Amino acid sequence: MMTISQMEAMTDNVFFILASLLTDKHGYLIMQSIEEVTGGSFVIGPASLYTNLKKLLKAGLIHEKPGEKSNQKVYGITARGIEALQNEVKRKEQMVMLVKKALEHREGGAGDEIQICDD
Repeated sequence: MMTISQMEAMTDNVFFILASLLTDKHGYLIMQSIEEVTGGSFVIGPASLYTNLKKLLKAGLIHEKPGEKSNQKVYGITARGIEALQNEVKRKEQMVMLVKKALEHREGGAGDEIQICDD
């Protein structure tokens, strides 16, 4: 099993963009859906969105196709993007699990320190 220290972290922007693109969307709808699904606690502006979309396209994690309007592009996640998103979910779950264990250990009053990464 891969440890946290061996995996590259995904930014929150990229994480939410990829998650949003599990169904194809145009740029404005990506921003809206992220804001909606997070209850407004996470907002991506246009500059950040389109910068990240370019990087994700270049990395092969998403694809684009023409939208209904002539100047509109629709984006969707690729198989490689789904794999990257699944890996990031596993990484985040591992992080949460390790910290929960450390907190439980601390609450138990033990003085020993728990190793979070095995570098």
